Amino acid sequence: MTATLRPYLNAVRATLQAALCLENFSSQVVERHNKPEVEVRSSKELLLQPVIISRNDKEKVLIEGSINSVRVSIAVKQADEIEKILCHKFMRFMMMRAENFFILRRKPVEGYDISFLITNFHTEQMYKHKLVDFVIHFMEEIDKEISEMKLSVNARARIVAEEFLKNVSFSNSFTCKTLNKDDQELKYDFHCFLFFCCSSETEETRKNAFLLQSWPSLWSVHIRGDKL
Repeated sequence: MTATLRPYLNAVRATLQAALCLENFSSQVVERHNKPEVEVRSSKELLLQPVIISRNDKEKVLIEGSINSVRVSIAVKQADEIEKILCHKFMRFMMMRAENFFILRRKPVEGYDISFLITNFHTEQMYKHKLVDFVIHFMEEIDKEISEMKLSVNARARIVAEEFLKNVSFSNSFTCKTLNKDDQELKYDFHCFLFFCCSSETEETRKNAFLLQSWPSLWSVHIRGDKL
């Protein structure tokens, strides 16, 4: 565990333990009803000041308390596009099965990835410290799960690329479309394994190539430039 993660989790744990002092409270609007005040927000005097605990710009926790319920929203670290996709899919998978987690909301608070709702009924039926331990354990494991899935995706992509490149014949010419006005055959000596020529999003620069893997020998690749 990193040096910054432990103080972050300790702050979340202490805040949750203080916020989980809940009691039964009947609705002031509808008779014989009991609703989570942190959700309905009908009486301002029943709500506590929201607390945001932030580790950095991308990792933070929002704890909203009230007299009979607490809502915990978590923003998970997402360093790149792959982690964003994996996090979205993983959270969606969990929220579709929210009934099995009891305290998990089906829809997170805006700006966060996942939210938990703990009411006084949960604290009456379960141990408070176990509820806090569950949230802290979830925060510890979610980064590990996403990192492991990212490594698995990268390893699988590498294997697929290697299997594909095994069947490539270097005797063939590779054709790409350029913005050159004149048709001309260009011969380049590339110190590479293979170039993939693809189009970019901008019309000004449609001639792009991605170097996949270095190769110790020198290959002559003929690229024929054609007008668009």
